[in-house]
Amino acid sequence: MLIKKQFIFFISVGLFCALIDISTAKILVHAGVYYGAAVSAGFMLGLIANYLLHAKVTFQAASSSATIVKFAVVVAINYAITMLLSYLSVRLTGDFLAGKLASLPVIAVNGFFFSKYWVFR
Repeated sequence: MLIKKQFIFFISVGLFCALIDISTAKILVHAGVYYGAAVSAGFMLGLIANYLLHAKVTFQAASSSATIVKFAVVVAINYAITMLLSYLSVRLTGDFLAGKLASLPVIAVNGFFFSKYWVFR
């Protein structure tokens, strides 16, 4: 039951951070910023909120250099997935948003399992 409750909270935090992420990217693209830079900026803002909330609340773990490095590895993997799907979306539709949205469930599941069993264990 703890894993189910923890996963639901993980997803809730993830949705909040995704809102930060996507809103930032959309605002920047609308302002004329190149989609790659906009997606990157949104990803980074969402990432900061994500780490802080998951470390302190979801997994109740102390921050350490090892935890930060492990989190960075997971982030790098999720960033690559996000950028690949955003790029493919731009090539297919002219807009990054479909790819960005498609990446969210993939990186959510990936992030939960790596966070629970490797990063914050």
